[in-house]
Amino acid sequence: MKLTGLIAAPHSPFRADHSLKLECVPQQAAHLAACGVNGAFVAGTTGECHSLTTAERAQLFVAWGEAAREHGVQFIAHIGHNNLPDARALAVAAQEAGADAISAMAPNFFKPKDAADLVDWFARITEPVSSMPFYFYDIPGMTGVTIDTVDFVLRAPETLPGFVGVKYTNPDREQLRRILAMETAPDMLWGCDEELLDGLQLGCRGAVGSSYNFAAAIYHRVMTAHMAGNLQEAQQWQARSLQLIEKIAARGYMHSAKAVMPWVGVDCGPARPPLPQASFEDLTGLRVELEAMGFFQWVHE
Repeated sequence: MKLTGLIAAPHSPFRADHSLKLECVPQQAAHLAACGVNGAFVAGTTGECHSLTTAERAQLFVAWGEAAREHGVQFIAHIGHNNLPDARALAVAAQEAGADAISAMAPNFFKPKDAADLVDWFARITEPVSSMPFYFYDIPGMTGVTIDTVDFVLRAPETLPGFVGVKYTNPDREQLRRILAMETAPDMLWGCDEELLDGLQLGCRGAVGSSYNFAAAIYHRVMTAHMAGNLQEAQQWQARSLQLIEKIAARGYMHSAKAVMPWVGVDCGPARPPLPQASFEDLTGLRVELEAMGFFQWVHE
């Protein structure tokens, strides 16, 4: 399995009372398809996975399975969890919902000490669905788990029959270079939106990110210019992505990025606590800044 192009990490939609708003999912999927996004990485970091119950995540999988099929979007279900029974239950739920692939970040309380331990953990949680394509979600900045990903990639095929690749949200570029240089390199999905051009230049052909929900048009321009060999134009559009993300992050990225979604036509509701709520003042200021930088023109051209 190889995933290419943009794969959005969609927000888990909530009502004002922070209950799950599953009826929003078809609208999210239609929006991604209309924006030329190839896939959805569901219930990961942007999806506030650890703020959801296992039952809620399974419900999201069902909703996304239906919506993804209807709109021709590939569906990757994140099943990462801190306990074995829930992770296995999510793996089964993903398969039953028709996910094209599953993924998991490392457990972040009792942490695996090395690649061998992590491979063993993933083998255990994916055992009920061992034939499903599996991506390791490598995000040490959030999990606090830093392993030798090269070692992981070499070990994984021995005990993880479904292993196909890594969602690489890891700052270690040299490690990524070593993996991509392998004779049979796995599918390496780039995970840093504001540095997409770097990932393309290193050799990644697919990318997973949160800002692809509302700014896919910017990244399509980066990719098109890169493919055409127009590095200057690619750099210009990548710089606009960085500017956009910096303005959102200045007010708290996770909840502010979600608050941008109604402005592009898909209201996913608020972030769920413990994430903070976006204030009226912050949103007003952010909208003014995005208008000034040309964001709304870029995403609709």
